[in-house]
Formats: sequence, structure tokens, C-alpha cells
Amino acid sequence: MAMRMSSLFLRTLRENPADAEVPSHQLLVRAGYIRRVSPGIYTWLPLGLRVLRRVEAIVREEMDAIGSQELLFPALLPREPYEASGRWTEYGENIFRLQDRKGDDYLLGPTHEEMFTLAVKDLYSSYKDLPLSIYQIQTKYRDESRPRAGILRGREFVMKDSYSFDLDEAGLDKSYQLHRDAYVRIFERLGFHYVIVQAMAGAMGGSKSEEFLATAENGEDTYVRCPNCGYAANVEAVRVPVPDAVDASGLPAAHVEDTPDTPTIDTLVAHLESAFPRSDGRSWTAADTLKNVVVMLVHPDGTREPLAIGLPGDREVDEKRLGANVEPATVEAFEEKDFARYPTLAKGYIGPGALGLEQSTGIRYLLDPRVSEGTAWVTGADESGRHVLDLVVGRDFTADGTIEAAEVRDGDACPSCGHGLESARGIEMGHIFQLGTRFAEALDLKVLDENGKLRTVTMGSYGVGVSRAVACVAEGNHDELGLVWPRALAPADVHVVATGKDDAVFTFAEELTRSLEAEGVEVLFDDRRQASPGVKFKDAELVGVPTIVVVGRGLADGTIEVKDRRSGERREVATADAVREVLAEIGRA
Repeated sequence: MAMRMSSLFLRTLRENPADAEVPSHQLLVRAGYIRRVSPGIYTWLPLGLRVLRRVEAIVREEMDAIGSQELLFPALLPREPYEASGRWTEYGENIFRLQDRKGDDYLLGPTHEEMFTLAVKDLYSSYKDLPLSIYQIQTKYRDESRPRAGILRGREFVMKDSYSFDLDEAGLDKSYQLHRDAYVRIFERLGFHYVIVQAMAGAMGGSKSEEFLATAENGEDTYVRCPNCGYAANVEAVRVPVPDAVDASGLPAAHVEDTPDTPTIDTLVAHLESAFPRSDGRSWTAADTLKNVVVMLVHPDGTREPLAIGLPGDREVDEKRLGANVEPATVEAFEEKDFARYPTLAKGYIGPGALGLEQSTGIRYLLDPRVSEGTAWVTGADESGRHVLDLVVGRDFTADGTIEAAEVRDGDACPSCGHGLESARGIEMGHIFQLGTRFAEALDLKVLDENGKLRTVTMGSYGVGVSRAVACVAEGNHDELGLVWPRALAPADVHVVATGKDDAVFTFAEELTRSLEAEGVEVLFDDRRQASPGVKFKDAELVGVPTIVVVGRGLADGTIEVKDRRSGERREVATADAVREVLAEIGRA
């Protein structure tokens, strides 16, 4: 049955919602695909649900094609499996927790590794049962602190998560590649440009990890690519090439100097230039200084731990890179009350002398890889108004390790070939992991091998943001008038618009709609009698069905108009050929 605008549960809007910042959010609400319930939670209206189901169908077809089997777990889950894996604590405030009437703890599932693992443990016990791949398409829940961008970052969302189970790493490699290839087909069918980048495994653990990012100017994720060798990585996963150690034997001894009123890098560089001109004639730059940034890590159990990061003064700490490298802990600012607890930290003049686990403060001190052995720096002397010059790494101080937390910039050296990197933005649409044995070990998933010995199963994890894909496609397929859906995802094949008040127009439009339906075409029919042609045209452009058929004044001359929403091309066709021409237009001839 055709969807009729006169009875369809739909109201379009002419103005953007006040809380909508990105085009997909604005247009999906204005065109009547979704409706906000509360921050990060949306109702799928009839048109939106049709698009969502089309995305699900593509994902399902490609997963079935690699032999993965679909099941469905509940969203309401008991605490115990997540306690066993450690994630009841690790998730911290990011999950919705609740209790039943007996006081037992539950959560709304943010992801289901534990459930998949236990299901396999319950049913399988032999290597002969493997390899296995199972998946679900299900609603997930995460208590996002700042839900934004509509369904791009919500608190309730639909996700496809699948898991592979193999006896060894070689089997995992095969399963991983099968999923990777399936993802390539899925995203090509969804119809947006994407890149595959190296990624951090984060709290999920495991070894190899890759993200599928839809390229988008409004994307929340930044990635880098090398135009020379093709290297691509999420910024969190970029590894800085470590410089070779420098011979510091000829460098002068470190010396502390008065540097009044220099709490910032800019003021310090200006003072150095005037008071301590370099012997080599070069000007001082921020890159000659060592900035020591102190943050507070909050671990899932609530424990708070200060962390100091030493990095070149011309770099800033990238919150995402830092966060990815300290998961599952979260990062908070080091506040005045924290400085009060550590009086040896001279704010604005912090140096290595007050840092490191071997020091009295007990603050862990990690260095950017660029701060390498033998390099000399200007940094805080742990006294207000004083800095130390010619402080050499390894000779004068050591740290507790290194950390990848500094910002990545265009022109930075590619870790693979050394060529300059370029940055771009994208939307994470898929993430695949080689999990290894983390969850199998935590939940005791073992099978008997061919020798009758128990072996821990090795797992892979593979996710696709199904509801996010709707927004992602909308983000890349719109113009100034509205949405422009790819044909594979559009809520209908054809949008038939009857204009004017002439009964003959509505009669022919009705007949055309029925004829198209008989050919298996899905039709959205604007049969509203009271709406003006202008309103109907605006709604048709806004809703974004790829083929628009207008039945109007031309009917008197025996013609109707067929418009390609993507190209904007219009052509008149004879009413006698209408069905054939429309079928040809949508590729059904």
C-alpha cells in the first residue's frame, strides 16, 4: 500500500530545531523522520523507521553472506557477567544501572561481549564446533554525558554487533578478514565515502583494531592520512616516530635562572630571547621548552591519581589521545584544591624535579616520545619565577615512561614512511577488533582441542552503528532544499505529487500510483487536497525521495513531469508512457 500524505503520520517543519547543530539532525527532524523525546533519545517516525529498516537489511544480508548467524539478546542484563569481566566497574558512569524489586543489580546493555561469550560457553565445548560467528541487531544504551548531533551521538541507539570464536590466532585472522570484507561491502552499499583507519582497542583490549569512518566535515573523529604511502589512522592511534638518542656529552651543565613573570610558554620564550640569547644565533621557540601538564585520572573504582605529561612547549595535550591512552580511567582537570595537596608543584613553573614515582610527590611522569634521550630543554625549576636551562633527558632527569598524548598536526611525519601527514574529519561507522582471549578468560570459555586438552577460545568483535548510519547518510546526502536519499535507503522509490484542484489530476495520480504498486514500486503519494502546490513541492524536496513525479497542469496536454532529486533534472513524459518511463527512471525497466 502506498503511503498517502493525507493520512501519513508526518509533519514537516520549515525552521531548524533550536538544538540541532549539524545538517543531518536538522533535516531528519524537519522532514519528519525522527522526533526528540529527551536529550539523546529519539522516536523513529514512519519515514525514519523505513530508512532504518533498509540499513538493517543491508547489514543483515552481508552478515548472513559470510555465514554469521543472527540471534537477539535482551537489553536488560544482570550484573554478574559484567562483574566477572571487570566492566561493571570499568564503565563507571557511562552505563544505565538499575535494581529490580528484590534489590538485584541490572544494567541496560551498552554492548554484549559477555552475553555472546556465555552463550557459546553454554552450548559449545569442542574445537569441532568452531569457527563460529554470531551477531545481533539490537538497541544499546550508554549514558552519554553530552549527547549531541541528533542520532549521531545518542543515549539509545541501534547497533549490529557480531563476534567470532576460533581456536587460535590463525583462525581469528581469517574471521577478522571475512568481517572486514563484509564491512567494505556494507559501506559501499550504504552509499557514502569512507576510509579505513588504524584505531585504538581502548578498554576493549585485544590487538589489531580498525575503524570505518565516513568522511564528513562535521565528524567528531579526526584521522590522519599519508598521501605518499596510504597510511591512515585515527589520531588516537597515531604513533610518533621516536627520534634517535642524542649524544649530550658536549652540552653544558643544567643551570637554574631567574625568569620572572613567565608562567606561560609565550612569556617564557620572549624572556629567553631577551635575557639568554642562544650561542648558535638561532631564536628561541616554544619547541625548545618542555611543558609539564598535570591532570587528574579518575579510575572506575573512584580512585583519583595525578598524572604529569611532559611535551614540547609548541604542542598541546589532545584530550582524545590522552583519554584513549589511559582508558578505562577518565581525565579531569587538575584544580586548585589538587595543587594545595601537592605544594611542591609550582603552578606555571613545574619541572621534572617534582615529578616521577621516585620523587617525594609520587606523581607519575610520562614524556612525549619527542622528548628523547640526550635532548636538552628549558623547563620549570619548581620555583615560581625560575626555569632551568640545558636540562638533558637521561643525564639530568628520567621519567616513568612515555605516552602518546600530544596533538597531531598536519605535516607531522608519517610513522610509516616519514612523509608529512594530512588531517581530515569523519564519523565512526564501524569498528572491528581482534579481541583475543580477554573475555574468554574472564568467563572461562574453553573447548577441548583435537588432543583432548582444554584451550581458551580466541574472539573477534565487530560493530556497525545502524541508527548512526541513517544520520551519516543524511549528513552526506543533502542540499539547500532538503535530504537527497540514495535509492537503496530512501523511504520510497517514487514520490508522486498531485497538484491543483482538478479532480482529473488526482484521479490520474491515483491510477499511476496503483499501476506502479502493481509493478512492485513503493510510492509516497501526496494526495492532500488542501495543501498548495508550493507546500507540496517544498515537502517533496525536503523528504528527499530520489524520484519525484508531478501530476499537474501538464495533464491537460497529456504529460507529467519526472524529476531526478539528485541531479535536479526534469523531463516531461507522455501520460500513456508514464509507468514505463518511471520504471526506467528508477532502474526497474
